[in-house]
Amino acid sequence: MSSIPIYRPLRKERDALLQFKANLQDPYGSLSTWRPEDDDCCQWIGVTCDNQTGHHVTVLNLYDAGLVGEISHSLANLSYLSYLDLSSNSFHGIIPTFIGSLTELTDLHLSHNSFHGTIPTFIGSLTELTDLRLSHNSFHGTIPRSIGSLTELRFLDLSNNSLYGTIPPEFGNLTNLQYLSLRYVGRCSVEHMEWLSHLSHLKVLRMDGISLAKQNHWVDVILSLRNLSYLSLDGCELSQVIYPYSSSFLNSSSSSIEYLSLQNNNLTSSMYGWLYPLTGNKLRHLDLSSNMLDGIPKYLGNLSSLYNLYFNNNSDVVNFPSFLYNLSFGCASLTLRSLYAERSQFTGSLSDDIQKFSSLIRLNLSDNHINGTISEKLWELSSLKHIDLSHNHLSGAISENIGNSKASIINLSKNPLQGVPSTDHMSNQSSVTYIDLNSCKLGPHFPKWIQMLKKLNELDISNTSISDTVPPEFWNIHLSSLNLSSNNISGEVPDLSSRDFSKTIDLSSNSFRCPIPHLPPHLASLNLSRNKFSGGISFICQFVDGFLQFLDLSHNFLSGQLPDCLWHFKELKVLNLGHNSLSGRLPPSIGSLINLEVLYLYKNDLSGQLPLSLKNCTSLSFLNLGANRFSGNMPASIGENLSGLYGLILRSNNFFGTIPLHLCQLPNLQILDFSRNNFHGSIPSCLNNLTRMVQEGFLLPPNVHPFTTRWSSCGCLDYLVGLFGNRNEERDDQEYVAHAMIEWQGSECEFTSNLGLLKAIDLSSNNLTGHIPHELTNLHELLALNLSNNALLGEIPQQVGEMKNLVALDLSRNSLSGGIPSSMSQMNFLGYLDVSCNNLSGRIPSSTQLQSFQPSSYNGNAGLCGLLLTTKCLGDEDPKIPPPVGESDTDEDWGWFCIGGGTGFVTGFWIACGALLLNRRGRHAFFHLYDNFKDWVYVKVVVFIAKLRRIAHK
Repeated sequence: MSSIPIYRPLRKERDALLQFKANLQDPYGSLSTWRPEDDDCCQWIGVTCDNQTGHHVTVLNLYDAGLVGEISHSLANLSYLSYLDLSSNSFHGIIPTFIGSLTELTDLHLSHNSFHGTIPTFIGSLTELTDLRLSHNSFHGTIPRSIGSLTELRFLDLSNNSLYGTIPPEFGNLTNLQYLSLRYVGRCSVEHMEWLSHLSHLKVLRMDGISLAKQNHWVDVILSLRNLSYLSLDGCELSQVIYPYSSSFLNSSSSSIEYLSLQNNNLTSSMYGWLYPLTGNKLRHLDLSSNMLDGIPKYLGNLSSLYNLYFNNNSDVVNFPSFLYNLSFGCASLTLRSLYAERSQFTGSLSDDIQKFSSLIRLNLSDNHINGTISEKLWELSSLKHIDLSHNHLSGAISENIGNSKASIINLSKNPLQGVPSTDHMSNQSSVTYIDLNSCKLGPHFPKWIQMLKKLNELDISNTSISDTVPPEFWNIHLSSLNLSSNNISGEVPDLSSRDFSKTIDLSSNSFRCPIPHLPPHLASLNLSRNKFSGGISFICQFVDGFLQFLDLSHNFLSGQLPDCLWHFKELKVLNLGHNSLSGRLPPSIGSLINLEVLYLYKNDLSGQLPLSLKNCTSLSFLNLGANRFSGNMPASIGENLSGLYGLILRSNNFFGTIPLHLCQLPNLQILDFSRNNFHGSIPSCLNNLTRMVQEGFLLPPNVHPFTTRWSSCGCLDYLVGLFGNRNEERDDQEYVAHAMIEWQGSECEFTSNLGLLKAIDLSSNNLTGHIPHELTNLHELLALNLSNNALLGEIPQQVGEMKNLVALDLSRNSLSGGIPSSMSQMNFLGYLDVSCNNLSGRIPSSTQLQSFQPSSYNGNAGLCGLLLTTKCLGDEDPKIPPPVGESDTDEDWGWFCIGGGTGFVTGFWIACGALLLNRRGRHAFFHLYDNFKDWVYVKVVVFIAKLRRIAHK
């Protein structure tokens, strides 16, 4: 059988696709089927041809293909193309003008790329377009009025760009439009909203971030859209509208809206007048978060279809019993499934009205001021699965009726709850899968009632004052996640290798002892730090599935070598084995940790040279090998390959050789500690290339390392799911905050949460020679510089005063000469200075800052002089003041002086006090002035101390 010949038009289009591919990077092989030897491009991934003839390419769908580059003009040869989706890639540049020649195009998707420039006006010539998506790019300029010519459009998304100006009223011509998203389109506003009333087919309207402050009667326009079911007006300055509605709509509530979001509009409860007509019986989702509401009206309780109510982050005080009463006033109590009201200002108790919400699945009231005891009625809600009452002021015992509840998620963390549920009812609580009692007071005994929860899947009873051993039966519970951290639990951990743990085990900060047992092989996170575990760590070779992302065994009594089986840990992000007694060399398999971000081996007994394979750990951002016995030269590959490092700590080892120049290629480095080694040679002058230490302004602390222990379905009703078929997913994200021991102001301090703010260089206690490079003074954001105990020569750089943010400077125990630069008088933040034991000479500059240090900061410099030192400079001696001419030193004259002075003081004192006693207004004014002055001094002192503590917090 002869092969079917390829038609000439299709060959032309195939060549166009190959040329399009040739201009792109394809790191994920998404275009691997696009091969020149294949004649039939209709079989290529992402390409669809006409179903009837097969002669022409009509669809090109490369959504989220990971492609990088510019769009080739060769696509202009796809003249029959009707659907083009290049969204969620990394295309850049401007939108090619040839797209205007694709006259058959009905769907154009270019969202989630890096296009810049203005939206081209030729878009208006694509009159067959029904779907146009340009969101999540970097477009600027105004929105082309020509878009109003696309009368066939059904879907228009321009959201998340940097456009400005007004929304073109020509949008009113798009009468077939069903979806319009201008969400965070830029700094745009609306002159008149009348054009919206022409969009009679509109179902979804998203105008978040667009100012509607001048749009009187905007509610009337919305109500004219009879098909509108989704409305989002977050951050639209609605509180500034003077007349949001006309009186003719005041008593009407026939709205078709099912999803309504009005977040972040500074609305007060006066808005409930115009909200009423927008809340018909079709409303399923209502979001009033981030406003200034002091309650809700009763009519919201009458909504017969309300599923989700969001009331988060409201800044006005709300009485929670009244809130519940109004919400339970009608049908809403029977339909409501989710109530989210965290971080608001709820006061009062959790009243019995909660029992009326029989369909409630999720209740989140965390971070409020709810007090009293928890109503027993809460536990009678048979559908309840998620309870979060954390960070409130609830007290008293958890009612024993909790046993009758079918709640599958209970979160009472950060509440001073005491007591435990009665075990008489726990066997009935068969549906419980998740309990979070973090920071409750459950101790001192281990809560045995937990063992009655047969379907428990995740348990968090961390920081609950337990000082006991774990009952053996407890370990038989089939858990996927367990957190017992921050207690005083002791005893041994049994063999858990056959258990169902698949997410997290956190036993940190307890008193567990003995060797670490066999553990489940599928864990994503394991934290056994700060216990009394002993023995080796060969058990980690059991994790063969490669799911482990977090491993912390620090602060134990572990010994032996690090096993050479690390190739299993392809997903590992954090490895902390610090503060143990591990010995031997680093295994070559450490280079297999390609996703590793944090390697913390501080204070062990590890030795030998660093393996060359370490250069493969290209994701490393924090490397702490301090306080070991490593030796050899520092590998140049650290500077060449580990470009993401922000922290490099090699202190207290036996490294030798020169400091490699490749170190200067680490632009993110902000913590460099090579102290207490045997490095020699000069300090690289190129250290001023460490741009993180130069950049001004606020930079996000880099020492927070997130990792994910699970993915799961969100489980909540999302209206967008029904419209667009896209279900949100929920990640169980955790984070590790890197920490380190740093020499700070003459003593060793541990920096934890504030480590990411530290910018420090410590090269002390080595054998460095030569001058201090003046280029170092360009590191204007540096907070600490320690070059002490070396053999440095020459003068202190004259420009050192330009390092105005420097808090600690130690140049002691060198061979520096010359004077102390006068520019140092400008270093107002300097809180620690040591230039002792050098050959400095001359006068100590006369500034308040430099004169405030102890004389020991300058000792050992024979040529230095100043008021602080025993050696005074010329002119520093206190001059003797001769007595005035004619002054008598006789006892008689001194006596008359005392009598006169005493009489004057008494007279003046009573004149002043008498005036204050007799003059009420003057007395109040005086003491008001005194109180203000006292408060001013107090505030200034507190702020100054707080600044110092923030900088040098341990």
